[in-house]
Amino acid sequence: MGERISWDQYFMAQSHLLALRSTCERLKVGATIVRDKRIIAGGYNGSVSGGVHCIEEGCYVIDGHCVRTVHAEMNALLQCAKFGVATEGAEIYVTHFPCLQCCKSIIQSGITTVYYATDYRNHPYALELFKDAGVHVEKVELSYLTVDTNPLEKMKFISELFHKLEEANVEDIELKQLHEKANALFTTLD
Repeated sequence: MGERISWDQYFMAQSHLLALRSTCERLKVGATIVRDKRIIAGGYNGSVSGGVHCIEEGCYVIDGHCVRTVHAEMNALLQCAKFGVATEGAEIYVTHFPCLQCCKSIIQSGITTVYYATDYRNHPYALELFKDAGVHVEKVELSYLTVDTNPLEKMKFISELFHKLEEANVEDIELKQLHEKANALFTTLD
């Protein structure tokens, strides 16, 4: 019998999958709220329901922050509020360290543990607030499997590399072998 994925890796993988639904062009974030080893809500960063998305008109940036999006953690918490699901004593798995505003909302919701995969502008006051509130914070990188959150950008980059190699007159046989290897790693390239 093979080794099973750990609960932390499983829930973090769920958050990375949720991040793939993000409509923000600057950073794709996913959050999964868990209680008693059961997923009770999930969210990703994106515009309000029915609103214009960043992928349609670009990010609406004020003071270095996109104000168009609702953060993943908030979307997950609001999903619980909308459907009457208690968050007291729950845990949250987030792809990136929560911002200061999400930190405060997480504390107010009664969540007791924050797991995050990637450091992202970790605000010292957020760490202080979590500590003062008795919220356990732990970094859990997704190591069991890889969830590619930006495959289109990588495919575009590889395509650009091939065009540069063609312009540099790399031998056709070598170029063909590289192209076959890239196609085996990705989907069809231009």
